[in-house]
Amino acid sequence: MKNFSVLLLLFTFIFSSAQKKYVLVIHGGAGTITRENMTAEKEKAYHAKLTEALTAGYAEIKKGSSSVDAVAAAIVIMEDSPLFNAGKGAVFTSDGKNELDASIMYGKDLSAGAIAGVHTIKNPIKAAIAVMQKSGHVMLAGSGAEIFAQENGLEIVDPKYFWTKDRWDGLQKLKKKEAEKTPKISQNSIEDSYLIDQKFGTVGAVALDKNGNIAAGTSTGGMSNKKFGRIGDSPIIGAGTYANAQVGISGTGWGEFFIRSTAARTIAAKMEYQNKDLKTAAQETIDQIEKMGGDGGLIALDKDGNIAMPFNTAGMYRGAVTDNGEIEIEIYK
Repeated sequence: MKNFSVLLLLFTFIFSSAQKKYVLVIHGGAGTITRENMTAEKEKAYHAKLTEALTAGYAEIKKGSSSVDAVAAAIVIMEDSPLFNAGKGAVFTSDGKNELDASIMYGKDLSAGAIAGVHTIKNPIKAAIAVMQKSGHVMLAGSGAEIFAQENGLEIVDPKYFWTKDRWDGLQKLKKKEAEKTPKISQNSIEDSYLIDQKFGTVGAVALDKNGNIAAGTSTGGMSNKKFGRIGDSPIIGAGTYANAQVGISGTGWGEFFIRSTAARTIAAKMEYQNKDLKTAAQETIDQIEKMGGDGGLIALDKDGNIAMPFNTAGMYRGAVTDNGEIEIEIYK
């Protein structure tokens, strides 16, 4: 009997050790991210910044802050880094501007906020949170969103703040490719507007706080060389971002397909109405996007601390932290 009790305790310990509970998951974009194209120095920089973002978000959870605060802390770290296509590292539009989008959703009460097409808000995720908490609206765009952000005490910067040489050089390469294209494809086609380097740097985070509440947020500089004020999925609730009492999701990829498939909400619906587990629901949604002709990835975290991070590209910057502070970072497939 004693031996049986010992074995039972050992089995319980092994089983519980295997069942990690995650409290924060982040992404820094999906795309053609391969070892062959990555220098050791740059890989180290991405690992360090993703670790910093997870550490900042985890600190909020550890001290009992809300999941919204944890999401904000993690995303601000990535927005302030030129490594990602969000905030400081935003890509350029066709006319040489940086145009930023962001969104947030709080699963406890389904409140949400988003901003789109802004040029002067240093941290777009903070503006999205302000829209959620301090306005009667869900989405604000353009100059109106910037006025709202300024009136609510958010940091406003000169648009030059977002200029980086890497992103500017990337735009010039795209314009050169665009000029060399054959005239068979219309200048207004999605193929033209999506002539990019197939590397998405959108950032996102999903957090589960000590009270069991989930929040999800996403921030992006959009599509390099985009035209006509194009808006992708990142600021659209239900497409690039969604959270309810059961799960939170943030996406990164070819936004048009995430919008058309209502990707983030679809995962939540599969779990709610079809009783599918998180990993199955998330993978099926990415598979659907691929069948439609799109690519990208997403992160998801459920109320039990399970995570899913499927993607159909060569790589995705991603990481997670458990409730005991164990950090995991991955880049490649």
